Amino acid sequence: MEIRIGIQHSPREIVVESEQEHDTVVASLRSAMADGSPVALTDVKGREVVLNGSAIAYAEVSSEEPRRVGFLG
Repeated sequence: MEIRIGIQHSPREIVVESEQEHDTVVASLRSAMADGSPVALTDVKGREVVLNGSAIAYAEVSSEEPRRVGFLG
């Protein structure tokens, strides 16, 4: 799934492609944004991104729907 995070006072987004559980990611982001605690996300290559919860402006977590292949017709 793809996670897009907007940081306050920054024009760029942080995009993380992760295989973590959707509900776990959403719960940790909500908690971090509510109390300002750090949140750690792990991407598909095993890299860890740590963000200050109080600096997060918004977070968009995509569904785990597989991509469709082919032509529409």
